[in-house]
Parts: sequence; C-alpha cells; structure tokens
Amino acid sequence: MKKLSIFTIALVVLALLVPAVFAGGGAEEPDEIVLEFPTFWVGQDSKADMVEYLVNEFNEMHAGEIRVEIQPMPDTDGYRSTINTRMSAGDPPDVFVFQPDPTTFGFYGAEGVLMDFSDELSGEWGNRFSGGTIEQMTIDGETKSIPYEVGVTPIWYNQRLFDQAGVDSFPETFDEAVAAFEALKDAGITPTSQMTGGANAWTSMLWYSHIIGSIGGPDAWDRPLSHPQYEQAAEMLLGLYSDGNTTSDAVGGDADVSGGHYLAERTAIFINGPWYIGRIAGDAPEVHEATRLAAAPAVDGGHHGHQVAFPQSNLAAAHTDDPERRAAVVEFMKWMTEPENVAMITEDAGPLFSINYDIDPGVDPLLQEFVRVQNEAPFTITHFEGAFPVAVVQEFGTAIEMMVAGGASPAEFVEILQDAMD
Repeated sequence: MKKLSIFTIALVVLALLVPAVFAGGGAEEPDEIVLEFPTFWVGQDSKADMVEYLVNEFNEMHAGEIRVEIQPMPDTDGYRSTINTRMSAGDPPDVFVFQPDPTTFGFYGAEGVLMDFSDELSGEWGNRFSGGTIEQMTIDGETKSIPYEVGVTPIWYNQRLFDQAGVDSFPETFDEAVAAFEALKDAGITPTSQMTGGANAWTSMLWYSHIIGSIGGPDAWDRPLSHPQYEQAAEMLLGLYSDGNTTSDAVGGDADVSGGHYLAERTAIFINGPWYIGRIAGDAPEVHEATRLAAAPAVDGGHHGHQVAFPQSNLAAAHTDDPERRAAVVEFMKWMTEPENVAMITEDAGPLFSINYDIDPGVDPLLQEFVRVQNEAPFTITHFEGAFPVAVVQEFGTAIEMMVAGGASPAEFVEILQDAMD
C-alpha cells in the first residue's frame, strides 16, 4: 500500500505539471515593454499622419515584445512646459521629442536623466546621419539626443536670371562671386537680397553664418568673439551691402522685403529653408521653377560645400539601467531614423532630416534640391542665432546698419556683439 500511495501521488503531481509545461513551454512569457511617447506631432501637425503610421508599423513588427504608445500633446507650448517640468524632476518620458534650445539644454548634462546613445552611434547607425550633426549633439563625449528634424538654409539662386547675365553656374569662391555680381548688375539685376530688420536680421544673419563656416570649418562656433574670423566675416558681409550688391531698402528691411525682391525677380540670390517652398510655389511659380540651390562661395583658402543647418527637433529618451528596456528604445530610435522612413515623411509633409537619404524623383524639384545639398555637404554648422545668446543676436541687425552707414568698422561691428555678450 505504501508503494501504491507514492506512485499515485507521483501521477497526481505529473498530471498537474503537464498542462503547465505544454501551455508555457516550461518558461514564462516575457513581459511586453511599453514605451510612452508624448509628442506634438499629432493633430494638425504636418508630420502627424506619417509618424502615427511609422509607430503602428513598429508595433506590428514587435507585437508582444515592444509597444510604443503615442501620447498626443498638440499644444507645443504646453508640450515644452511639460517636458521641462519632467526633466527638472529627473523623470523624463521613455521616448520624446527634444527641442534643442537653451531651456532644454539646461538639463542636458544632468547625470542619470537622459540616455546616452554614443556607444550605439559609434557603429553603423551613426553613419546614417549628415556630416556634423552627431557632433553638434555631442557634449563632453555624450550624445543624449538623436538629431532628427533639421532646418537647412542653403543659397537660393534664380538660374533664369543667371542665364540672362551670362553666368553659367553659381560661384564656388568669393572671387568668382564678385565677377558674377558684376555680370548680374550689368544685366540690370541686383545680385542679393539682404536685410537688417526683424529680431535677428534673418537673411543676412544666414549669410554671415555661411561665411563663418567657410573660414572656421565645422568647429567655427567654438571660437570666442575675439577671434579674427568674426571681423573677417563682417568685412565680407559688408561687401554684400556695397556697390549695388543688394537693394536700397535692405537697411531696415525685414523678411518680407528680402523675400519679396527674390519672388519678384528683382534679386537673383536669396537664403531660406524648405518651409519657404510653399510660398514661392504659390506666389511665384516661374521663380520656383527657375530656383536652384547651392553652397555659399568659399573665402580664399576656406572650406566649401558645407551648409548652415540647425536642429529643429531631436529624439531623446529617459535613462534606464534595464538592458532590455534600453535595447527596446534603441530599436525604436533606429526605426524612426531609417532613411526610407524619413524619406516618406519628407515626401508627405516636406520637413528635412539630419540623415542621408533620397526621396522620390516625382516630388517637388526644389524639395529634391534641398535633400541633395544636405546629402552633399561635408559638414554642417548651426547659424549665428543658435550659437550665441539672444542678447547678442538682437544686436546683429543694428550692428550691420551701423557698419553699412559707415558708423562702425568691421572691427567695431564685432565689438558691438561683444558688448552684448558681456
């Protein structure tokens, strides 16, 4: 009886175990990793549909393993406030849109708040990104946000007006530019659109930034205002206001004045970003058709081919010590930065990204030009506005006006900026 009891007990135990083994394969199913993703790319935002599509595709591919949940926050000011509050409390979302500006960079270096992607970006993933964009987001050896949406501001020029003046192509050096400017003026065409008005003298500020990039290269903005490059760039900027190289109303003129002259074909050369494509296509279709993009002319012995490109939104993530959660975040970041995926967003909504990619040849030719010049750029630098405090930027237009009027030399132009810095 004793042996029979033991045998019976063994059968009972086995009967209880077998269903569990067959149901679960002898091991527990791993828990699904859920990542919260608050973003303002929802609602009426131009990228909303494609971002939702990409998130849904990612979730389907990783069903049961990883799920990204979009938390819509259509009010950008409210979004920024929420993110800053959570960053300040050391509790950022799992994944979120990071807007690089002084208010958010204040939390960038905080230990244990944001995930550092520098190890993963040192491999194949990092090769996707446009020249210099990873470096721009790397501070003290740590890359705590992924470059994503970018504002690229190349030189715009009207090929039809160039043809009328007998100028075959956009000049690659400032010496060539002088000759091209003279040919344009001989044909009755003012070469460039400039401006000093507005909060930042936008068009001329971009010209100054391109020139600084040619002189100083990818690390140009690391140099203090006492460096000779700033005076040299001011001298060259002054030349763009001199000898009829811009319109008579450039001093005091704002963005509408600067852009209006280009749209009306009163000037041949302009600077702006891809957001201006809709304006030119709608208001001046003939100019839209004739517009080409280029890198700024190089100073003597300087760099050429670079672009002025400033981050508009990055992707960031909360720091985690959980290796599986970290791997899930990296997997999602890689998905959102796939060249084919960002190309779909560009084709659908028009924004550019800090990634080397191609778009469908059937989309707007000028948008194709933007992608081309960004892909070809050996490096990018941010603009003057992104490199210096607001107080310095606000003095830029005033300093130009004084210099153009003869009230300040290029050296004194820089001194005005230095005083604002102090």
